[in-house]
Amino acid sequence: MYCQACGHENSDDASSGIREPRPHVPNHLVSAILATIFCCLPTGIVAIAYAAQVNGKLIYGDYSGAKSASDSARTWAIVSMAMGPVAGAIWFFVNLS
Repeated sequence: MYCQACGHENSDDASSGIREPRPHVPNHLVSAILATIFCCLPTGIVAIAYAAQVNGKLIYGDYSGAKSASDSARTWAIVSMAMGPVAGAIWFFVNLS
């Protein structure tokens, strides 16, 4: 069997060495960090924790786990971004008087 990439003759049981491309799963790390800094610290930390898991799971071939961690990171980043203005509005109205 000849290698399709270089033409070198290999034994019949040798693998081609060509790997399938790894699927792209966004880790949402930047949005998680920004949400933590500017909006809500506790929920932002949860978003960062999930975002940090995505690439590691992809490296080990756990596509469904990476997708789940990505979805969780996105959800927690959105929750954090929503909680920032809500907490700011509550603080404003409490201290208004």
